[in-house]
Amino acid sequence: MIADMAALVSAVQTNCDIADARHARDVSLCTYLLGMREFYRWEHELPCGESPPRDDVGRWIAEREARWEDIAEEDFVALPVAGQSFEPFAAQQVNDALAGSGLVYGAGLGRFHKPHFFLGRLDRDEQRGSARLLVCGCEYARDVSAIPAASQGTTMIVRREALRQWLWEKAEGWNLKQRDGALKSALLAYGFDVDPVAAIERMVDGEIETLVLHEEGEIAAGHLLGDCWPSMLASFSGKRAELLARAVRDNLADCLVTLPTLLQRGRHDSLHFWFSTFDGLRRELFPSLVTAYTETKVGDGDTAKNASLISMAELEAAAEVGAVQFATLGRRLLELDEPEIEELSLEAAAIAL
Repeated sequence: MIADMAALVSAVQTNCDIADARHARDVSLCTYLLGMREFYRWEHELPCGESPPRDDVGRWIAEREARWEDIAEEDFVALPVAGQSFEPFAAQQVNDALAGSGLVYGAGLGRFHKPHFFLGRLDRDEQRGSARLLVCGCEYARDVSAIPAASQGTTMIVRREALRQWLWEKAEGWNLKQRDGALKSALLAYGFDVDPVAAIERMVDGEIETLVLHEEGEIAAGHLLGDCWPSMLASFSGKRAELLARAVRDNLADCLVTLPTLLQRGRHDSLHFWFSTFDGLRRELFPSLVTAYTETKVGDGDTAKNASLISMAELEAAAEVGAVQFATLGRRLLELDEPEIEELSLEAAAIAL
């Protein structure tokens, strides 16, 4: 740790709170309340799977929203590290200054230009080819929307706590109705039906690699799409065009790296996990991949049988086609203005693969 640890945590959390004051409510009410419940659980150090007291959460949300009203117009604060002062988005410089401290810092813009910040314990620091991988364990400061993984340039960051929270949210939702499908197969593959707590921990350990592969795919996709892509995303004033652009790049990243690698390694459990996250516009744009997966009859409860039924050849072929198609579509988006991209998003079914 570092001498001015408390000051750094306070500064990062202040910036998280300001970002939340401006953007936390830019989602549906259901998503907002679920996110706030999980944020309460994190702030009060409650174990995953333990339901927080509803009345306490309600009062806490009201107090938090009142604080947000007071700070929404404030400027982000500088970060004190090793006697220096850093602007809050200088993540690489902050992490360089934190070298040897056992800490990792993350900062960037997420969906719809929402700033995200966090500070946590550094569990792993390693090279993955030309990229640097930082895996964060315990988190000391964060905002409401905990993003499990992200990449900036050639640095990839994965957050264990955020992944664990996401998995518990999904598992709790599934446990209510226990529907067949990819999530059921993934959970059963890790033994969720026998010991939920141990299963989620195993799943966190196992699926960090899937997140890393996606971030490696993001880097590869960035090389194909070029330096103009981030500028295009930053220029969008509405949500529809950005959603399409992000879905295209996500699918390209997974077709380039994630899916081919999981298939090559025969990671059936991770393939089920990946398909459990494959939703929204990403899924709409890629029905041939959905077909290649669902025709294997995954989800009848027999995990071993489900795993053996995944058609590697069909999935590999779909990913190969997707890599070409989404690279082409991504380059096409770069040639269009925002209204034209919005028009494409409205015609998602027409451009689906």
